[in-house]
Amino acid sequence: YGGDRILKGNANGQYKNFVENCFAICPRQALHAQSIGFIHPHTKEYVNFEAEYPDDMKQLIDKWSAYFSSLTKE
Repeated sequence: YGGDRILKGNANGQYKNFVENCFAICPRQALHAQSIGFIHPHTKEYVNFEAEYPDDMKQLIDKWSAYFSSLTKE
């Protein structure tokens, strides 16, 4: 993922500020499984778990969606 560095794109100006703001919102890897299932090793039953996006990830999704929408309008 590149850690906290911008590996592609402009590492200066507005984009840099945008990315730094994203890291401030979510200073961790943005990984999430909405649904995961497996066979339990002891009971041998299939178990499934579902989870909503964490709040910080919802904020990132909204922020990046707005960013990409602004690019298509230019």
